Amino acid sequence: MEFLSAHWKHLLLANYVVDPGLLEPLVPAKTKLDFFRGDCYVSLVAFLFDHTRILGIPVPFHRRFEEVNLRFYVVPDRDRSLRAVTFIREIVPKSAIPLIANNLFNENYVATPMSHRFEPQQENENGVKQADYRWGKNLEHRIVANIDRALELPPPGSLGEFITEHYWGYAKGPKRTLEYRVKHPQWISCLVDDYQIDVDFAEVYGKKFGFLRDLKPANFLYALGSPVTVSFPGTLV
Repeated sequence: MEFLSAHWKHLLLANYVVDPGLLEPLVPAKTKLDFFRGDCYVSLVAFLFDHTRILGIPVPFHRRFEEVNLRFYVVPDRDRSLRAVTFIREIVPKSAIPLIANNLFNENYVATPMSHRFEPQQENENGVKQADYRWGKNLEHRIVANIDRALELPPPGSLGEFITEHYWGYAKGPKRTLEYRVKHPQWISCLVDDYQIDVDFAEVYGKKFGFLRDLKPANFLYALGSPVTVSFPGTLV
């Protein structure tokens, strides 16, 4: 049985090229930074959890909620073909989630008020016209996108494929690196030209990421999402 199952919906992914030296201290043991055509990326990702189950059981008041995370990309030494992500910080509105995830997965979850709004309100297989995520004590941080392109599978070898197609996660622990598998079908997605990012990165993610506030993303994507399962964590060997 998988640890978690859910439907991840309406993902916004703002992707920034950064100096690898910024991330090297955060790379979990037995992994290395992954590059796309020589560039190192971090991604601000906002999406909606829906139909969430833990060990197959729906948890009251924890079935539908937002998440915003800042992540980067690594590969394990044991198999450089495995695409993986590592999280700098993950933000959710439910305090029980950090309690579980931080202890079981060695993640860095924090809880804060969050909201989302989709237009049109009626969701369908073609996605939404606008997705708007906000978080913070006064909902002062925001990422919003207007989607006006057709959704399709990203071309093989494209940046869109590199960003959206990751099926492993690694977490840096005090004595070991934890490994878990994420399963989902390939996502249809599109580039987004009309977006707004109002985030105090220094406040949310630490001073060394503050420069992202004034840096334009190299790429901004919308992905429709899909059902997802996450395995129990194990030790990377």
